Amino acid sequence: MKWQQVRELFPDQFVLISILDYTEQGDKKMVTEVAPIRSIPAEEANRAFFSAEPGSIVYHTANADCVIHLRKDPLLRVIRGS
Repeated sequence: MKWQQVRELFPDQFVLISILDYTEQGDKKMVTEVAPIRSIPAEEANRAFFSAEPGSIVYHTANADCVIHLRKDPLLRVIRGS
């Protein structure tokens, strides 16, 4: 299913989706095919985002495109003392 179809089925909601196909453009993953799993209440979105299985993501349908920004460098590096 295309992201636009998900937006029409679940307007203005967080949705747990399974990513079926995507293309990479630089530091972005442009999701082209998804399988919606279920809508997520706003108060549960943060928890659902961090507990999503690999290959799934929580995303809000207010976004015109489903884009995942890839981070190549870690945000935090741990330096161990002696």
